[in-house]
Amino acid sequence: MRRLVLTWNDVDKLIDILIPQFETEFDVMVMITRGGLVPGGMLAEAMHINDIVTASVDFPAEMTDGGQGKRLAAWPKFIMFPEEGLLRGRKALVVDDVWGSGRTITAVKNKIAGVAGVPYTCVMHFNPYRSLFGNVRPDYYAEVTDAHIVYPWEINRGPESVLLKEF
Repeated sequence: MRRLVLTWNDVDKLIDILIPQFETEFDVMVMITRGGLVPGGMLAEAMHINDIVTASVDFPAEMTDGGQGKRLAAWPKFIMFPEEGLLRGRKALVVDDVWGSGRTITAVKNKIAGVAGVPYTCVMHFNPYRSLFGNVRPDYYAEVTDAHIVYPWEINRGPESVLLKEF
């Protein structure tokens, strides 16, 4: 799989591509952890969105038969989700970094719609080649790609890259 490493300037350009696409004002932003936190924060600042909440979704990694196909069909587990009253009757911009399979952002979108919210999806990168949802696309996206994207906040992160230093 092709890999693309982005700089902060690349991310700024993607945000600049997204901003003019928005044809409506949003009442609330739902940032999907962890990937949607940085782009969501940048968009919220640029769009003056003050009501910001987070959603965290997990899909079970273990299946009884060990089959990957069954794993892709697993029901989402919402680890964190905003109270219904914060979403009901409100236009919600759901932000994540990338739409790969589309499972996470679609699960959040459907849950918001289920509590009578009006969800719109937004990602920096859309990968139609991995999407599990046919012709369904994010409402807003900056680029189409088939690459594995590495964002600048993901570079040199994680337990394996942290070194204890003496000061």
